[in-house]
Amino acid sequence: MVGALLQIALLTAGLVAAFALLGLLTALFCGTVRLRPVRRRPTDPVHRPLELVAADLRRLARQLALVPAGVPVARRRGLQAAYDDVLVEAAALLEVPHALTLTPLGHARDVERLRLQAALRAAGLDPR
Repeated sequence: MVGALLQIALLTAGLVAAFALLGLLTALFCGTVRLRPVRRRPTDPVHRPLELVAADLRRLARQLALVPAGVPVARRRGLQAAYDDVLVEAAALLEVPHALTLTPLGHARDVERLRLQAALRAAGLDPR
């Protein structure tokens, strides 16, 4: 009895495997299954539109120009850092070379910021 049940189980497993193989071969020959994964092109990095970057530049420039005299230094530095970040983003969008991120804080960074603003103006974007 056990031998007969074992034979039926093996026969059933063999039939299931045969039908699965037949289904796979049919799908391969019909073209509905691919053995190699489809290679997709890497997507381009998503950038903000230039109009939004320009609006942020103008907004931050206004805020920097209107900082009152008694404001803590941390707030002014934070605004300046945000303005510099958006300047760098605009330079990347317009492919304007710069060294603003590599220049240390102080007079040299102020000069590089002015140079980058002039270069952006020459490229068609007025950061003020």
